[in-house]
Amino acid sequence: MATGRRNSKDFTRPARRIVVGILLVALVGLFLFWRIDSPRAERLRAQIVDQVVPTFDWALIPVTKLVGMVENFDSYRRIYEQNQDLRRELQRMKAWKEAALQLEQENAKLLDLNKVRLDPALTFITGVVLADSGSPFRQSVLLNIGARDGIRDGWAATDGLGLVGRVSGVGATSSRVILMTDSNSRVPVMVQPSGQRAILAGDNSKLPPLDFVEAPDAVRPGDRVVSSGDGGVLPAGQLVGQVVQSADGRLRVRLAADYERLEYLRVLRFQPNEAIGDPGGLVLPLALPAFLTNLSEPGDG
Repeated sequence: MATGRRNSKDFTRPARRIVVGILLVALVGLFLFWRIDSPRAERLRAQIVDQVVPTFDWALIPVTKLVGMVENFDSYRRIYEQNQDLRRELQRMKAWKEAALQLEQENAKLLDLNKVRLDPALTFITGVVLADSGSPFRQSVLLNIGARDGIRDGWAATDGLGLVGRVSGVGATSSRVILMTDSNSRVPVMVQPSGQRAILAGDNSKLPPLDFVEAPDAVRPGDRVVSSGDGGVLPAGQLVGQVVQSADGRLRVRLAADYERLEYLRVLRFQPNEAIGDPGGLVLPLALPAFLTNLSEPGDG
């Protein structure tokens, strides 16, 4: 038994040495072959890589699936958060809708009690903004509607939400609207709810100031500013913006109109009431009774 084991060990040791030597020679030859800079060697190396190196797509499948599950979960979380935000926004919108309906009903009752009739002639013409002045000293826009569309000088222009300015030049097919931020703009306004009247004077800034306020102490930041209609040029009650207070303590107005995106403007057809030059002319002369006439004649007894 001992002799057989010794013979097997004597046989395996040289065999291991031979195998190790062959592997070393093969590795050295492979290293040298891999360092050869030759087009033929490069093609051969590419073929060897394609045949020997296995594809690891099967190993990447679990990783790909896991990454997809994480992305889907993250997407589901975002959708859930958006859904919750939309639900809360819907609840707020319902509350605003209910408040608007109540205000509409209350407004209708007050109008009926006061026998107020809205002016049906206050309609509008919509025009496209073609260009602006592009000057820091004059702020105005050009519309593609003009005299052929019935536009008149002095009519008010809005963006659908707030007052933008007034027409200050009418051509056949175009008209120019001077913005309320222009230094030449002066708009009579009213501050609500105090009812204070003032002049919104443009100064080429985004927050034009309020001048000639009757009682500045009665005006608070956040108060609503509308057109007063004084002078009969602009219609009354058009939304202008909200009162803000600048760093220097001056009262200014944050305009409701979006001056950064003026694409379409509504020009309001406003026909002010005709001014009465001679109020006495509307009074008809009364005919005196005959006996008073006789008494007023001189010489009668």
